[in-house]
Amino acid sequence: MVYSENMTPGESTRRYRKRKRAQAEEETRRRITEAAVELHGTVGPANTKLTDLAELAGVSRATLYNHFPTQVDLFTACSTHWAANNPFPDPSTWAAITDPAQRLVGGLEELYRWYRAKEGMLANVLRDTALLPALAEVMDDFWDGYMEGVVRMLARGWAAGNIGKTELNAMLRLMVDFNTWGRLTGSGLEDGKAAELAASMVMCAHRKRGADDP
Repeated sequence: MVYSENMTPGESTRRYRKRKRAQAEEETRRRITEAAVELHGTVGPANTKLTDLAELAGVSRATLYNHFPTQVDLFTACSTHWAANNPFPDPSTWAAITDPAQRLVGGLEELYRWYRAKEGMLANVLRDTALLPALAEVMDDFWDGYMEGVVRMLARGWAAGNIGKTELNAMLRLMVDFNTWGRLTGSGLEDGKAAELAASMVMCAHRKRGADDP
């Protein structure tokens, strides 16, 4: 072991042990988080029992509480970890499509394909949000904040039409909703066709009034 010029052997040993403890704690936190994400993806957050989580992570319940004192702490860690490994579609990339109708189709197609790939986890978490106030608190920023950004991007550039801004945003929010995708594809539509149909409904409602319109 190499000591710094101003460090005694005892100080060096204490720092080494402190660093090792920190690494061990971080590893334990990671195992708990990954175990929780696994359970959320299979049985859902509402059906994830602490005993099952502790067993899967290989820790005691006391250790669970030490690392995650509240449900909000645990759900925040899980959401952050899952999002890092399952990147959301980036709405900013859709800005390159200048025509708002084409942007809507393209954005919905990418979003719907992502819904398909992440269906199991999204279905469990969004279902259980209504059952767990702590999860709802986390999802308010984590999910609802993201969806607001999606709608803002898709609402850009529409000319004055048959519906106002409030109505347009409401329709867009409906079309980007996970459950709307589920309804459309559950009827037998492929993701691309579902995106085209959803976009066409928005475009039909938004079409500009013509000279013969009442």
